[in-house]
Amino acid sequence: MPGRETRRRVLVADDEKLIADTLAQILNSNGFVAEAAYSGEQAVEKASLLHPDLLIADVFMGGMNGVESAVLIQKILPQCEVILCSGQIASEELVHNARLQGYQFVLLLKPVHPQVLLDRLNWMGRADGAA
Repeated sequence: MPGRETRRRVLVADDEKLIADTLAQILNSNGFVAEAAYSGEQAVEKASLLHPDLLIADVFMGGMNGVESAVLIQKILPQCEVILCSGQIASEELVHNARLQGYQFVLLLKPVHPQVLLDRLNWMGRADGAA
């Protein structure tokens, strides 16, 4: 459709502002429309306004963690895909518990090379029929 936004909208949530901002900038430079959030709570708030196609969130953030925010976002936006990132082995248990509740989150171990993440996002876009 002419005039329709075809680029995928991505919300990046990480309590380390430099990581969130850098990742959003990389995504914006590679054909996505990305915005950063700096906490789980802010991610939920922004998601309800922005309606992202994809959430990329750090698992361990102060306050609401990435898994908790992802669950709330998927309750609001069931089609929003989720990639969780963590450098801590304990995150696997949180993601496993979410899977037991029916949530299918992808978990990538940090550090994630930007090209690996871009390849994953492009693969996910093809898998669901998006551009």
